[in-house]
Amino acid sequence: MDNTPTRLGKPTLDKDLDKLTRLEEATHFISRGLLAPGIGLIFLALAMIVAAAFVIDRPGAAVIIAAAALAAYMAMNIGANDVANNVSPAVGSRALTMTAALVIAAVFETLGALLAGGDVVSTVSEGIVGPASMPPDTLILAMLAALLSAAVWINVATWLGAPISTTHAIVGAVMGAGIAAAGAASVDWKLMSGIATSWVASPLLGGVIAALLLFFIKETIIYRDDKIAAARRWVPGLVGLMSGSFVAYLSISPLDHLLDLSLGASLLLGLAAGMATYAASVPFIARQSIGLDNRNQSLRKLFRVPLIISAALLSFAHGANDVANAIGPLAAIVHAAQTAQSGFDHTLPLWVMLIGALGISLGLLLFGPKLIELVGKDITKLNPMRAYCVALSAAVTVLVASAFGMPVSSTHIAVGSVFGVGFFREWYTRNSRRRLDYIRKRGGIIDVEELEDRNPDEIRRRRLVRRSHFMTIVAAWIITVPLTAMAAAILFTLLNGLFG
Repeated sequence: MDNTPTRLGKPTLDKDLDKLTRLEEATHFISRGLLAPGIGLIFLALAMIVAAAFVIDRPGAAVIIAAAALAAYMAMNIGANDVANNVSPAVGSRALTMTAALVIAAVFETLGALLAGGDVVSTVSEGIVGPASMPPDTLILAMLAALLSAAVWINVATWLGAPISTTHAIVGAVMGAGIAAAGAASVDWKLMSGIATSWVASPLLGGVIAALLLFFIKETIIYRDDKIAAARRWVPGLVGLMSGSFVAYLSISPLDHLLDLSLGASLLLGLAAGMATYAASVPFIARQSIGLDNRNQSLRKLFRVPLIISAALLSFAHGANDVANAIGPLAAIVHAAQTAQSGFDHTLPLWVMLIGALGISLGLLLFGPKLIELVGKDITKLNPMRAYCVALSAAVTVLVASAFGMPVSSTHIAVGSVFGVGFFREWYTRNSRRRLDYIRKRGGIIDVEELEDRNPDEIRRRRLVRRSHFMTIVAAWIITVPLTAMAAAILFTLLNGLFG
């Protein structure tokens, strides 16, 4: 007797239900992609509501509300593109998870913008184009055009996977709108020439410093017979160097208007902080190194804490410096609309600062992971030692540039440092006698030239830097200022024709 249970069901109905299930799954997948843009639109609406609550009964309320939405859009794009440089080394080296990095960056970006960001806003709002060169109504249209053109280009660059300087984007946009509104004489060409110089100097300087730091670590720690003993000797000094550099960097750049120190005083403050950190690091590293195996993997643990601290400090400095890129034009618009005077009111309203600070953090949380992955993992492989070199290079490069009075881009420094580490690894792998002797001593066999002669494709395979990313990023850097300048000039012409 057949005891097989009878299957109850209707094949046609089951087939239709399976189709509906797959349709629901596809709809859910698509809707997840729309969640971040939807939250972004809600933030823009909230920015307009907040602006309206403060200016609705004052002159120029409509244009200020519109400018608040553009500033919020600009701030989110800065968070999505620019902040990646601060935490990418820590994420790429797995010292921090993506979630932890996003939270740390969001908190310290907001603190930097709110506590130390007000003083740098005037540079964007009135340092590039002299506000006295145009009437208030014209200045408002010029700043609106600058905000929109810069924000759209940063958005496009993020979508293309190209980390760019958001400072250069807004500077180019303000310059282009200023030329269209008041002619070339209204632009501070000395400032613009300095920015053009930094296109080349920032990434090269950052790359060279990062490469030199990595060379030192490889020669003194990694390729030594007793790595742990070498780490106990040198890592406290490296941690002290990072601490001292960051203290000096913060006192020179984002906190300069609060501390009001000369370059020499800032360097002395950094030296004191570095020596104190070194003294505290000696017993800490000694405890951390107990029981570690004599291999490279063990060294990761000793560099983890400095990388986390560097991510927080770089985010604080970025929030203090680059919030101006979003709210500088907005500050100029608010002042011009309410007073009918071109210029900048140094008493910055809190709601303006909040739009910039929260917008940067929200943009980072919603759209930042894409470029964090690219800078931290896709350009070249980072471990904690290499990531340490990238992070420290940012602070040291700013100090060197400040000593020579040269404006620099934090984005160009960070990305240039990543490339510098990658290209140096390629050179070191092929040319270091210490490395070859170290590997041969442990039974390894290396004959790179013979291997490449047998297989020419091996040369390309052994490259440690992805050339496609290099070309894409450099191209985006080169066109940022002229592209945003032209777009802002065209937008201003259109706006002036409609509302001027």
